[in-house]
Amino acid sequence: MISSPSEEAPSSRSTTFGAAFGDLVRGARQHELWLQLGWQDIKQRYRRSTLGPLWITIATGVMALALGLLYSMLFQLPLRDFLPHVTVGLIIWGFLSGCIKEGAEVFIENEGLIKQLPSALSVHVYRLVWRQALFLAHNLVIWIALVLIFRINLGFNVLWAIPGMLLLIVNGVWVSMLFGIVATRFRDVAPLLESLVQLLFYITPIVWTTHTLKQQGGEVAERARIAEINPLYHYLEIVRAPMIGQPVAAYHWGIVAIVTVVGLLLAALAMRQWRFRVSYWV
Repeated sequence: MISSPSEEAPSSRSTTFGAAFGDLVRGARQHELWLQLGWQDIKQRYRRSTLGPLWITIATGVMALALGLLYSMLFQLPLRDFLPHVTVGLIIWGFLSGCIKEGAEVFIENEGLIKQLPSALSVHVYRLVWRQALFLAHNLVIWIALVLIFRINLGFNVLWAIPGMLLLIVNGVWVSMLFGIVATRFRDVAPLLESLVQLLFYITPIVWTTHTLKQQGGEVAERARIAEINPLYHYLEIVRAPMIGQPVAAYHWGIVAIVTVVGLLLAALAMRQWRFRVSYWV
């Protein structure tokens, strides 16, 4: 029998951190559900398409090639070095921006399931992050092609990308949960976040590099330091640098760790206070 929001167990309406953590655990245990739903999302999106999910890779590859060629000429940078920088940056950015923008509407879009399916609220978040991870995996084909074409010397340094991606996934969960709850209550948050993400794209070193700006010296070099304030820059670096054969400065990991802890605490606080209200807000 399917329960309605008013028939939920009292524990699901508990405003404690234990109850919030319990929701995350119950959602993780229902992995068969969100794994299947996430895969179905991709199949539905590319239904009746000949190439199917390959369109994800093609679109990302074409954009990376176009931006790489254009900005390498503008900045007079070797394409061999700049194209991998842009390409991997776009791949990681796709995951980050997807979790932020789609995370803001994750509960609104799943209104029917939330009201009819007696599952943990975190199931819908895991489903979204899983879907974005599949998109990311598709796009990694482009990176493999670049490594082979330009013969990038990766070495064992590339292994640092693994914990970096795991941190991205963890952050994708808290970002989607936090923004999802807030945007469900305040519907103006979703379009605001979409505009903010578009702005962040231009101030994040994706189609430009901090190294190039610092080389110019003077005020330009000082302005390059503004990128350090942007936390998304550090998330990019812990994954992108190992994937293009460059070392990662330790402070990038430190900043990502601090932001991750703060974000998890904020998401836990939001879940504790408003988790059980989401079914009434959607």
